[in-house]
Amino acid sequence: MTDQILISSGGPWEAKIGYSRAVKAGNYVHVSGSTATVGGELQGEGDAYTQTKVAFEVIEAALAQVGYGLENVVRTRVYLANAEDMDAVGKAHGELFGEIRPAATMLAGLKFINPKMLVEIEVDAWKN
Repeated sequence: MTDQILISSGGPWEAKIGYSRAVKAGNYVHVSGSTATVGGELQGEGDAYTQTKVAFEVIEAALAQVGYGLENVVRTRVYLANAEDMDAVGKAHGELFGEIRPAATMLAGLKFINPKMLVEIEVDAWKN
């Protein structure tokens, strides 16, 4: 596809596994699962609300590389280790998307590569 841009965060796993932080294809941007890992360090250990906010900061940075923002998000997928964190994660999601209101999915009971991770988020964004 000629209208495709690969977006990198510079993380070591991108090259090892063979993926991009995000891919812009036409008017869409698809952001890979993002966690609260910044500079190789997990932020907000034990705090699902903080991990959610940081994961969205990672996502927002990827979107910004191609001129998109959270206001362009049309779908979120939130993956939780513990269902008990739904309210904290939902609060953070609502603070960012209360007016935007993208389509959303939230799944719980998942096991992450790092057991200290409580949340992973992926989004799709679109604009003309």
